[in-house]
Amino acid sequence: MTASTTRRTTAKSRIAAVGAIAVAGALILTGCGDQTKDSGKEGDSTKAGEKTSAPLFDKLPKEIQDKGVIKVGSDIAYAPVEYVDEDGKTVGIDPDIAAAMGKQLGVEFKFENGKFADLIGGLGGGRYDIAMSAMTDTKDRQEGIDGDTGKKVGKGVDFVDYFVAGVSLYTNKGETQGIKTWDDLCGKTIAVQQATFSLDLANDQAKKCKTDGKPALKVEDFPTNPEAETRMRGGGADVVSADFPIAAYSVKNSGGGKNFEIVGDQVEAGPYGIAVAKGNDQLRDALKAALDAVIKSGDYDKIISKWGVADGAVKEAAINGGK
Repeated sequence: MTASTTRRTTAKSRIAAVGAIAVAGALILTGCGDQTKDSGKEGDSTKAGEKTSAPLFDKLPKEIQDKGVIKVGSDIAYAPVEYVDEDGKTVGIDPDIAAAMGKQLGVEFKFENGKFADLIGGLGGGRYDIAMSAMTDTKDRQEGIDGDTGKKVGKGVDFVDYFVAGVSLYTNKGETQGIKTWDDLCGKTIAVQQATFSLDLANDQAKKCKTDGKPALKVEDFPTNPEAETRMRGGGADVVSADFPIAAYSVKNSGGGKNFEIVGDQVEAGPYGIAVAKGNDQLRDALKAALDAVIKSGDYDKIISKWGVADGAVKEAAINGGK
């Protein structure tokens, strides 16, 4: 769930690469199990106060070692990045990557559902140790700046970047209404999730429509992306915007592939990051070491490929790589 206040240059090279992922079959549900259940097996994780042989356990802060758990704040309604499957398990790209990192660190990554807009605040308040929720690493988030007002609202967070994604538009199937680019949205209604980059882009486009003297773009925002999709399905909106993996997954799976279709190319590619409260450098650095180890082992590529989003893979972890 990306977020920013400044509109970056459209990522044409990224669009070309990710465009190669065919929507039909891009994200395959078959065989995508919940790997979070594996993080406590085979001596890879630790119970409270119990020593572990995991290679990177000693890099963790003492309080995390003692708990044996990293509490993860996440909006678990953003398939395929994180969602609840039909068996009630939390599954997806993020849980799979977290489980692999947990084996390196010797602790369990425990996902806790929360409203996306409240996740960073939950870090500051100590509710979560980290936030991992398709959250784009941006300078505003790093510095604790409110994207709408430009004012300082918090201490900010550090990010450990682990994936790259752009933003897509999608409509009800067969109802594209000539929409190919964001400039085609003037006179339309767009539904988006709150506190996301899609909302920022929509608001920017609404201002541009007005400045250019074109029909107004109406922006409606909802607590979750499924609610935005429901609004469009019911005829209350013409188009939805979400990160490409989420849009592609909805197109592939909603109504057996009969409900939606992607229009146009991705824009605004940016890194997803694991958010850590400022000042928690030891945990941040331990996460980076674990992610680098997962990448080096080849497990990362297996996870990313399994979910059909290999073009968003990174070669190494980065700290605060967002702009």
